Amino acid sequence: MAASQEAVSATVASVTKAQSSAERILPFRFWWGLLFCALVMGAILAFAPYSDSSMFVPDKGNWWYYWQLRDATVITRLSAWIPYTAHIVSIWFLIYHAKQAKPRYVFGLHTFNIWALGVNAFFILLHIAQTKYFYDGLAQDVHEATSMGSVTLMLFLILVMENNRRGLFFGKKVGFMTGVGDTLRRYHGYYISWAIIYTFWYHPVETTPGHLAGFAYMFLLLLQSSLFFTRFHVNRVWTMTLETIFVVHGALVAAFVLSPGQDQIWSQFLFGGMAIFLITQLHGLGLSARGKLLVAAPILAVMIGFYALNPGLISNLGGLPVIMYIGSFLVFLTVLLLRWFGNALFGSRTVA
Repeated sequence: MAASQEAVSATVASVTKAQSSAERILPFRFWWGLLFCALVMGAILAFAPYSDSSMFVPDKGNWWYYWQLRDATVITRLSAWIPYTAHIVSIWFLIYHAKQAKPRYVFGLHTFNIWALGVNAFFILLHIAQTKYFYDGLAQDVHEATSMGSVTLMLFLILVMENNRRGLFFGKKVGFMTGVGDTLRRYHGYYISWAIIYTFWYHPVETTPGHLAGFAYMFLLLLQSSLFFTRFHVNRVWTMTLETIFVVHGALVAAFVLSPGQDQIWSQFLFGGMAIFLITQLHGLGLSARGKLLVAAPILAVMIGFYALNPGLISNLGGLPVIMYIGSFLVFLTVLLLRWFGNALFGSRTVA
């Protein structure tokens, strides 16, 4: 086993070295990115607090975002909107530049990846400072549903796009979706980067459990969005992990934030997400039938045990999977219509 691992490491190192000499690829280790994310989380805690209750109006309940200034000004609003706009335009420019270059997927970083990591790191630190001195996020001017909806739509898009590789139901592809999946694979970076950056600037930096969990997730997504055209970006375990973290985050927010009497929603998020994992995401990991069974068995055991103790909640189990699969179908229809209109207006060679 040790010899095999050494051989693999040597092969990866030789491939990386050859790529670096031919394309000026810079070395990268995944834990470097994770370490930066951890350090930024530490910085958020170190510079706290960012607010006090006198800054806000009384909480108006669900679908009211509490962390908005009572007396917002043009300056506080612009302190969020201007860097948000600069952030997304910068990343879109880098994605466009990368696609024009048509690079290979490599075990390292292209020059545009270095720029993307630097841009995202700069705006992450800027948002911490901006919250400390001005506080406002985009939440002052747009509804909370737009933040949650942008990320949820991102997950719908991923289900359709990944149908081409892992299928949608127990490893079986939905054949009529594959063409749209190809289109999404070519252009998904623009939407996903917007969804992440919009959600990131929607929230002011805070240290509540929900905010900390959300920002930790955003930092991982920003890291992923910086690694386009690298082998890290398409690592199956890593991409599946990012999908499932959304479920864990949703369960945490439901447990810590929602009003008493709605605490059953955390189980709907968590176990509904586990159901999606078993139906769809598990089958993209390249496991054998035995490997899938070994992964699925403990998850099923936990779910069966929970619902045996809470039989009244089992009716909620299907809520999240139904939303996700219906949502993915609606994304498919929307992109199909956009493709049709694009081809009719500009020709099939322009929109594919």
